[in-house]
Amino acid sequence: MRDIHSLLHDVFGFSSFRGVQEDVVARTMDGHDTLAVMPTGAGKSLCYQLPAIALDGTAIVISPLIALMQDQVRSARANGIRAASLTSMTEDWRAVQDAFRQGELDLLYVAPERATTDGFGRLLEEGRIALFAIDEAHCVSEWGHDFRPDYRLLRPLLDHFGAPRLALTATADKRTRIDICDQLGIEREGMIVAGFDRPNIRYHVVPRQGLPSQLKRLVAAHEGPGIVYCPSRAQTERVAEQLRESGRPSAAYHAGLDKNVREGNQEHFVESEEMVIAATVAFGMGIDKPDVRFIAHAGVPKSIEAYYQETGRAGRDGDPAEAWLFWGAEDFARARRRIETEVEPERRNAERERLNALAAFVEAATCRRAILLRHFGEDPPETCGNCDNCLAPPETIDVSVVAQKILSAAFRTEMRFGIAYLAQVLGGDDNEKVRMNGHHAISVFGIMDADELKLVRPVARALIARDALRADDFGGLSFGPAAKAILKGEEQMVIARPPARASRRRSRDRADYPHDPKFEALREWRRQLAKEEGVPPYVIFHDSTLRAVAAMQPDSLSALSTIDGIGEKKLERFGPSLLKAVEELAC
Repeated sequence: MRDIHSLLHDVFGFSSFRGVQEDVVARTMDGHDTLAVMPTGAGKSLCYQLPAIALDGTAIVISPLIALMQDQVRSARANGIRAASLTSMTEDWRAVQDAFRQGELDLLYVAPERATTDGFGRLLEEGRIALFAIDEAHCVSEWGHDFRPDYRLLRPLLDHFGAPRLALTATADKRTRIDICDQLGIEREGMIVAGFDRPNIRYHVVPRQGLPSQLKRLVAAHEGPGIVYCPSRAQTERVAEQLRESGRPSAAYHAGLDKNVREGNQEHFVESEEMVIAATVAFGMGIDKPDVRFIAHAGVPKSIEAYYQETGRAGRDGDPAEAWLFWGAEDFARARRRIETEVEPERRNAERERLNALAAFVEAATCRRAILLRHFGEDPPETCGNCDNCLAPPETIDVSVVAQKILSAAFRTEMRFGIAYLAQVLGGDDNEKVRMNGHHAISVFGIMDADELKLVRPVARALIARDALRADDFGGLSFGPAAKAILKGEEQMVIARPPARASRRRSRDRADYPHDPKFEALREWRRQLAKEEGVPPYVIFHDSTLRAVAAMQPDSLSALSTIDGIGEKKLERFGPSLLKAVEELAC
């Protein structure tokens, strides 16, 4: 058995472990079952890959998506790790099975649906198992945001073979963590929870005000790859087309696309250093792409857990990245209707709780990061200095009276009209429609002044987010359960003062990283080499590694080997070519 610190350097190119990695690896090496909750980008895959090459036998990695497995296999092989997968995309099934039987694999990836079949169980009987790694383990919990019933069937397999089990996830609150342990047979003391903070991600949450223009400004300010998550398939195609028209390479991704088109778009995105993909939430879990510089949501996600998971796909390399959420009141109205009509009755209360927590997050005038971290049970500082509310603290205003007037107007117009009409009544607009409905004669007609009318839409948006108002399928606004306390003055309504106009923000990428000709030259070297090798550029080296090379300008393989991210296999394979590229920088 090789020393884990030697393997860390020789195979992965790192001089030391990060965060809780060493604790997780040590437990697995000692044969203990573990649940590791680590933020995206904290190096979860190393926690099972390193024991897999140190221990006798093969690590069986249970993963939810084929794309994720393919990416992990490709990256593992680049480090000299013997990895394969058994999926519907595997062409050499028998060769992979024979390699497992003969002990020639360090890692074997498989989906939970296949892992629980009798045939796969019989295959495992013919080889030696080092450990089981259950990736995206929140999928096993009914409280998790990506619940997959097939994960619930894994326990008999794990119990039968008795090898150490390592469950890994980036997104699990306390209730979900306990459920994961119970479902997978992991003792509570085997739980290792790293901090949830991703300090390199800057969070922005803004109301939608001309989404196409907002997205175009965002994309123009960021040169690197990005993902725009859209609520519908049709919107992914509209957004992709709008961004292409602005001159940025872009494509759509959703389950309704032709399989070849969908896979082609995904492949182009993984290989690109500038492409933006507009996608439904099905995209991303299977993409181990470290250099995504921004994530944008064109509407609210399902929960804070989903938001954290999706935004975590930015900046996996540790370099600065941004997360933007563009939201509207209709998002919450649509989500609440979905809960009442599509979610099983026994799960509705939990879904409502999640949506209310998300509403509090988007409405907040305080630190976004602190809200996220408190949601996952942490006790963060009051401010982070790296979110929109910390960088430009908004002025807060008490709009309780405005909210009461809006609710009163909805009640006195029999809850049949939308906010635009209510604003006409409240503002005293004596037009034909108002007169025809007789609303020029009700008590709320004309009770708002000009300053209050400017607040009608943002306050209505907040009322809908808080479930004090609900929009029906016909556009009418009716009371939600939170309306009574606001109307009676038992609950104060405070919001951030809406900005006068949308601000244009400078590129964070350009501010954090001034143009460096040496780094750009090394990126071009990497780009050409990746094309020759038929792999995405980041599989060769991450940007952070190239920056270190550009700064250090090593003149020997031994000097090159001291840089993080350059292990023995990559040093042997790419080192001479990289040294030549470095030498040319001085010419």
